[in-house]
Amino acid sequence: MNKELVYQNKKICYRIAGNGKPVILIHGFGEDGTVWKNQFDFLKNDFKLIIPDLPGSGKSEMIDDMSIEGMAEVIKDLIDSIQKENIEGSNSSRVLPSERLREAGDVSLIGHSMGGYITLAFAEKYPDYLNAFGLFHSTAYADTEEKKTARQKGIEFINQYGGFEFLKMLTPNLFSAKTKDERPELISQFINGLNNFSSASLVSYYKAMMQRPDRTNTLKKTTIPALFIIGEMDIVVPLQDSLKLCHLHEKAYIHILSQSGHMGMLEEVNKSNRILKNFLQET
Repeated sequence: MNKELVYQNKKICYRIAGNGKPVILIHGFGEDGTVWKNQFDFLKNDFKLIIPDLPGSGKSEMIDDMSIEGMAEVIKDLIDSIQKENIEGSNSSRVLPSERLREAGDVSLIGHSMGGYITLAFAEKYPDYLNAFGLFHSTAYADTEEKKTARQKGIEFINQYGGFEFLKMLTPNLFSAKTKDERPELISQFINGLNNFSSASLVSYYKAMMQRPDRTNTLKKTTIPALFIIGEMDIVVPLQDSLKLCHLHEKAYIHILSQSGHMGMLEEVNKSNRILKNFLQET
């Protein structure tokens, strides 16, 4: 079911289906909620799946505060809004467990890439909302100076040639060499769905990522179970960096996708689905 949230007079679209433990999947840069289609179809029979289009992506409008922390506030408002809707729509004074979105930390939050940065910002500020969280090809490290320089060059390219041209250039490198060789049609299909991004939204995302702080202390301090899904051939979040990171957390669930780059939910669908389901059932 497609629904809308009005956040500070801006439209935020999301998909919701299923019953059970609430799970929110947050997409990354240059994506919208449809990147999770395979996971949505697989998990909705066991969980209440909620998949938003982040502000400026898909059918959602940009908001005034497009920082990582600002987008985390949208996720909080979405949780609160659905919770309120469930309570008000219930015929009973007691809301069933399958209808709850937040009570004693009911929500599991999984973020891909930039969505992982938003997930960590949320976990840092609102840990009481969470039952578990996951970083899917993501990191708690801040951008290095080299990375910031590369992003600034990306902004200049976007401003000169437009968002779609930038995404066409960037996207193939998100996939592993194996995927490029054996499944070029997957990459082409994905790129063809990227023509609805405005240059303004992509620039805002890059600025947000450049400005985000290091959140390794969040991983060190939290006792909330955390999932780490790592692409062995990921050039955006390298394997060795991810392995160093996940060992900072005392309740880490670590999985490596051996055939994937940065897009494991598309490159290794079945394995990604099993990892997510097992983690969500165990926590």
